[in-house]
Amino acid sequence: MATVELTSENFNEIVGARGTVFVDFWAAWCGPCRAFAPVFEQASEQYPDITFGKVDTEAQVELAQAFGISSIPTLLAVRDGVVLYAEPGALPAPAFEDLINKVQQVDMDEVRAEIERAG
Repeated sequence: MATVELTSENFNEIVGARGTVFVDFWAAWCGPCRAFAPVFEQASEQYPDITFGKVDTEAQVELAQAFGISSIPTLLAVRDGVVLYAEPGALPAPAFEDLINKVQQVDMDEVRAEIERAG
């Protein structure tokens, strides 16, 4: 599956769904964003069972503000509606692949129990 454009209209539906979603907050004028784009796109082809979404921070200002995005690119990893990773910076392909594998290995029952305890 190729990347999906995320907007304020479809964001909650896609990112809140069951499964794994990686979100790339980017802008056309951002050099590191343009450098990371092929890495993100390649991963979307390599992992068809994962959703890869892109948020253009210029077109979706309210989404960028809602997540407190102050530097781009910022990468979000979400599983079953729970944000597991949120960091600014472009990752090289091997580091992104490591992150994908780590997110896939997270025990979500454990995470939900932890959220319950903290709540």
